[in-house]
Amino acid sequence: MPMHKVFIGIGSNIGERLHHLQEAVDRIALLAGTEVRGVSAIYMTEPVGESEQNRFFNGVVELETSLAPEELRRQCKTIEQELGRPDAYPRWSPRVIDLDILLYDDLSLLTETLTIPHPELHCRNFVLIPLLDLANPLHPAMHKTILQLLSGCSDRSVLIKLKEGIRIKKRRNAR
Repeated sequence: MPMHKVFIGIGSNIGERLHHLQEAVDRIALLAGTEVRGVSAIYMTEPVGESEQNRFFNGVVELETSLAPEELRRQCKTIEQELGRPDAYPRWSPRVIDLDILLYDDLSLLTETLTIPHPELHCRNFVLIPLLDLANPLHPAMHKTILQLLSGCSDRSVLIKLKEGIRIKKRRNAR
């Protein structure tokens, strides 16, 4: 099966935020045909939209997977639900966990349930900066690197890099 390089944005602003992010990464690593290759630093960030809520902890996970985009999305939604996120929630509301597919190889995809690259990737420091911790890929629709997108980004929110981060747990009997 062909392997695909994918970047997933992770975020949490309810409860034990770092713990929720670690749990999400651990569960992503257990997905069939998937290997977590890296995790960015974790940043404390200001909430978008509804400002009367806790700050988010955000980061980006790099993985290789044989899962198709829609199946990966489905698996991410299952992980969110298992960690306590309800099916329906208001936009920009507080959340235990948020998993968003940012980039999937150089794919541009638009379906009823999934848009790749993530439609707001280019205008959010809390995605661009952690993504740069891992790589500087080309945005397949805008034909600019992540660094170029960051330099033109109008988002002026403040990110605070946390001292603690996420550990990548190796699978037992992994090949």
